[in-house]
Amino acid sequence: MGSLEHFKIDLKGLTDELTQLEFDLDKDYFEALDETDVDNGALHVSLSIRKASGFFELLFHTVGTVDVVCDRCLDLMEQPIETDNRLVVKLGSTVPEDDDVVMVDEDEGILDTSWLIYEFIALAIPIKHVHAPGKCNSAMMQKLDELSNAARSSEEEAGTVDPRWEKLKSLKV
Repeated sequence: MGSLEHFKIDLKGLTDELTQLEFDLDKDYFEALDETDVDNGALHVSLSIRKASGFFELLFHTVGTVDVVCDRCLDLMEQPIETDNRLVVKLGSTVPEDDDVVMVDEDEGILDTSWLIYEFIALAIPIKHVHAPGKCNSAMMQKLDELSNAARSSEEEAGTVDPRWEKLKSLKV
């Protein structure tokens, strides 16, 4: 199990106006988070931190691939990911009214970006995960076609309509 310590940023320790950080994410990162939605990938994260008066602006650029299950054939597939995210962080102890601002305890001054990066990746994954045409598992696709055809033929054989629906149709004007 990997460690997520290098994702923690000491905001109070940042001295210059612009700080650049780079992270390479692999299976160890996803295992350390212990999440089930995404458990493997190969991504590169570039993080730019701009220190301003009273806040920090974090710009995340993430590019790479994650392994997800194909919705059609249930095999693993590589899903390309490319996303840019912006986050404003302030030091303090009050809860911000703005949802786009993250508050970090001023006494501690440490921001853990590991979970933030994971959320950005998860939000960049499309809702539908499907292989390119012709790339799905052929055995699974054949079984799916058989079951679809069987369901269609049983509906056609049934052919008779429930009498309750017939009564409802007669109410239509």
